[in-house]
Amino acid sequence: MLTEPAPPHPAPPPTDPSAGHPLRGVVLLLSALFLFACMDTSIKVLTADHSVPMVVAIRYIVHCLLMVVLFAPSQGRKLVQTQRTGLVLVRAASLTAASLFVGLALQRMPVAEMTAITFLAPMLVVLLAGPLLRERIGPVGWTAAVAGFAGVLLVVRPGGAVDPAGLAFMAVAVAANTTYQLLTRILADTDRAVAMLFYTALVGSICFGALLPWFWDLGDESLTTVLLFLSTGVTAGLGHYLFTLAYRDAPASMLAPMNYLQLLWAGLLGWMVFGHIPDALSAAGMVVIAASGALIALKSRRPARRA
Repeated sequence: MLTEPAPPHPAPPPTDPSAGHPLRGVVLLLSALFLFACMDTSIKVLTADHSVPMVVAIRYIVHCLLMVVLFAPSQGRKLVQTQRTGLVLVRAASLTAASLFVGLALQRMPVAEMTAITFLAPMLVVLLAGPLLRERIGPVGWTAAVAGFAGVLLVVRPGGAVDPAGLAFMAVAVAANTTYQLLTRILADTDRAVAMLFYTALVGSICFGALLPWFWDLGDESLTTVLLFLSTGVTAGLGHYLFTLAYRDAPASMLAPMNYLQLLWAGLLGWMVFGHIPDALSAAGMVVIAASGALIALKSRRPARRA
């Protein structure tokens, strides 16, 4: 549904480039992106017959339990230690809100188109980083952002496959995701990636778990449905874990542009499961979005020039 940005504190690359594992990092990243696309696809299947808050609640609860199992033994108290707890919680709440509105959007639009619109957030972060974080945007950043918006317009044009209500939900989701990613940048120098990831799972579990009495609609479900529910949390938790490991094995400059390959996985799964095939203009828009996002990712990984 929504992925974590590159870990704020990835392990430093080894002095000897040959000592790294860039190929393994690429494989881990592609696996993580595939798991994220699987999560979105499962959520779309489940929300056809079940309430969005309940589906998202189970996704977060399973994800949180997985984090405790995977990280608590090695991290201990570090798993919950933060420097700026207030901002960490606001960041987690932003992702929680984004998850809800993405789920509502998935009820009304194809997975590939939803994923494409989600990638508006990194472009908005680039534009807002100038006035808010005093980062230099430059002509490359502006060009890529404008091209990305043009790509989104191709996807959401009148007569396309995007339902107006789904588009409205995605607009809110993108705003929440942009806030989440901006706070990730702000917190990157003070708080650890694993702790921030744990708090996103914890806050989502608490917020949506509190709503379960009002939205619980499980009955005599088939084993397939139960496994689908559990898979949303497993694919989310395992996906984020592999995503973090990938940035330990390969440099961010290599991996960041590849995040947009999630569009490929989303398109393939949307076709295989739902028979959704983007039309020519929508496909062209997705290509433009992916290219623009990759350009922004490459630009953001270059060292800033000194005056």
